[in-house]
Amino acid sequence: MPADPLHSAGSPPRSTTSQPPGGSGASPIEVRRSTRRRRTVSAYREGDRTVVLIPARMSEAEEQRWVTVMLDKLAAQESKRVLGDTELSERAARLSELYFDGRARPASVRWVTNQNTRWGSCTPAEGSIRLSHRLQGMPEYVVDYVLVHELAHLLVPGHGADFWRLLEAYPRTERARGYLEGVVAADRLPHLPTTRGE
Repeated sequence: MPADPLHSAGSPPRSTTSQPPGGSGASPIEVRRSTRRRRTVSAYREGDRTVVLIPARMSEAEEQRWVTVMLDKLAAQESKRVLGDTELSERAARLSELYFDGRARPASVRWVTNQNTRWGSCTPAEGSIRLSHRLQGMPEYVVDYVLVHELAHLLVPGHGADFWRLLEAYPRTERARGYLEGVVAADRLPHLPTTRGE
């Protein structure tokens, strides 16, 4: 493979891939260093991977700090994006292809406002999937997890061993479940009374 003329002078750029802080179930992070970058840092999602672009001269400590900052920034951006029913259906189709070889084929996928005690529901006989409006504004990987969970019900109706084996295909299952458990726990916390003037 010929040398990259943009990076022929000085030390070559470095690219590293690692698991993000926070443990298993999170997507891998690839850090790409560039001699052309002087001060800017950027990040984007590439499939199930997060790519962070940084200047080549950054220290390891600066790299770690910026990776954390950029992960938080991406999560905040994703949480503001709300999918419509059409986008939700398209997303479900992509997830079915990706994790179930297209075998889970819902007839309908939509948001509903009458599910306050569960995140999603599925009626396999009708092929319908409904997601609680409370998921809107949560990170995309959480919405994807609930979609994958309900898609799996089109293939295996109950929550037995076969069902959970299907869910193992989605790499962020544990992280998404932890996020949702945290939301539920936070809802149960007592609300502290505010003092006058707050």
